[in-house]
Amino acid sequence: MPKIHLLSPRLANQIAAGEVVERPASVIKEILENSLDAGSTKIDVDVEQGGVKLMRIRDNGSGIDKEDLPLALSRHATSKIRALEDLEAVGSLGFRGEALASISSVSRLTLTSRQADQESAWQVLTEGRDMEAQLQPAAHPEGTTVEVKDLFFNTPARRKFLKTEKTEFRHLDEVVKRLALSRFDVAFQLRHNGKVIHQLRQADSELERERRVASICSSAFIDNALKADVVAEASGLRLWGWVGLPTFSRSQPDLQYFFVNGRMIRDKVVTHAVRQAYADVLYHGRHPAYVLYLELDPALVDVNVHPTKHEVRFRESRLVHDFLFRTLHRLIADMRPQDQLTEVAQSEGAPVMARPEQPQQQHYEQSRMAFRPGSGSQYSAPSTGSGYVAPSAPGAGQVREQIGAYAALHPAEPAPSGMPAAEPEREQCPPMGYAIAQLHGIYILAENEQGLIVVDMHAAHERIVYERMKQSYEQDVVRSQPLLVPLSLAVSQREADCAEEQAATFGRLGFELARMGEETLVVRQVPVSLAKGNVEQLIRDVLSDMLVYGESKRIEQHINELLATMACHGAVRANRQLTVPEMNALLRDMEQTERSGQCNHGRPTWSQMTLVDLDKLFMRGQ
Repeated sequence: MPKIHLLSPRLANQIAAGEVVERPASVIKEILENSLDAGSTKIDVDVEQGGVKLMRIRDNGSGIDKEDLPLALSRHATSKIRALEDLEAVGSLGFRGEALASISSVSRLTLTSRQADQESAWQVLTEGRDMEAQLQPAAHPEGTTVEVKDLFFNTPARRKFLKTEKTEFRHLDEVVKRLALSRFDVAFQLRHNGKVIHQLRQADSELERERRVASICSSAFIDNALKADVVAEASGLRLWGWVGLPTFSRSQPDLQYFFVNGRMIRDKVVTHAVRQAYADVLYHGRHPAYVLYLELDPALVDVNVHPTKHEVRFRESRLVHDFLFRTLHRLIADMRPQDQLTEVAQSEGAPVMARPEQPQQQHYEQSRMAFRPGSGSQYSAPSTGSGYVAPSAPGAGQVREQIGAYAALHPAEPAPSGMPAAEPEREQCPPMGYAIAQLHGIYILAENEQGLIVVDMHAAHERIVYERMKQSYEQDVVRSQPLLVPLSLAVSQREADCAEEQAATFGRLGFELARMGEETLVVRQVPVSLAKGNVEQLIRDVLSDMLVYGESKRIEQHINELLATMACHGAVRANRQLTVPEMNALLRDMEQTERSGQCNHGRPTWSQMTLVDLDKLFMRGQ
């Protein structure tokens, strides 16, 4: 074995650069975070050839003192922390003090800065070899400019791992967008090869923030997003931002931005909580879209767990998980069709539609029957018993009778000569409108204030039945059945401890677990609905979740899957003819049911075609 020796400063910095500087995007991230920590309100970024040839970042922040410029390029030199206590409650984005040293060791770096009280600016240059900094005067306004040229020029092996210019710039552009979303009070400009890519002004008002989010995440995201802003006073947590509707899902998790105290992070606790909140409304294999901001006491989160600061560790992970899940779960559940339709009406100024005749409304009130546990899962009309009825199509005589009844209730009055007949008094129409027809036994066509609504009657009824079954199941005590032969499980000591601590949780869900040894559990009772399932695998999965996330929703998910299957089989089927009152009953229940915009499988249940959309189809007004 060779003798132990100290590494040279150059080699030590190049090794550290392997952790911090992976590609040009890593450089941009570190320097932009320093600019934000310096109090900048305007940042300009110029890059060439995807950032490999040149990266220039200019800000109008507080700047760096002349004496501190050479020190800024030294390893572990920072102005952010001084003692361990500072590290435990970091409020700045950068704090490790190794970014500039690592970057300068693998590039030609020029750092120019001027503070407000200095007469002139000063510049320091390094070229990655002996790390000797050269200080000289320069012309520069208040703020700092960092210029990085020829990345990895002295480490050709690292340079070979870089991708094409287009790929490297895509990663760099993503970093700029993340930081632009994290700080609405800062203006950003990004140019690539002389072409302006982003020109983002300061966003102080709510409308300007939404415009910035729309420019980065697309206007379709803002049009299909819910605004969240919830504060938990007891724990001091606040969650705000935008959450995409379940119908606006993605094939990849490429539109998920989560910030903790202004820092973009990826955390398994956060991801799990969001997925749980979307559990019942997201289509299989799809991913939700969101831009969310979590604010909490810096002492409750450890940001010093990853070299690139992409990950954090919450000191109270279960508290954070529960808060995120409850907030998003309730936000999605409270979304009703009328909320989306109100936005459409406000944006397009749709006219108000006249309320239909009174006899039809009375017929609807009589025919609407709520779902009752144990009595079937279909609507029922008093005259026809349980379930939807499949009457024959109305004949011409029935139509004439309906027209005659309407005419008798609303007789036409002769209009004065030279004046048009007065229109009947208009009343507010329900959000989902009133049914006018059924199409191919599958879709309900309804007329509302905005135009035409098309409803998938099976999907809509499936969601309504499912939600009522869940409510019924939650209100009743979970029935358990004892196992004829108790099930013995061999687990780790850690899992056995967790099962013993969470015995009350298992009991509430219908399980009876007993610890028979340090690494042995015995299952004596299981819920009736899960008696035929794989109980052993379910218990192991639940314990695994509890150890990682502090809780588990797997049992509820299995129960909900069974209820969803029952609701699917109990919902009204396609090709079943419904009467107009029955269709109206379905529309009214959609307005009152949680998550009625999606069926149990995550598919949309209704779609709106406004009068503007219809006019475009027929080129009216053009």
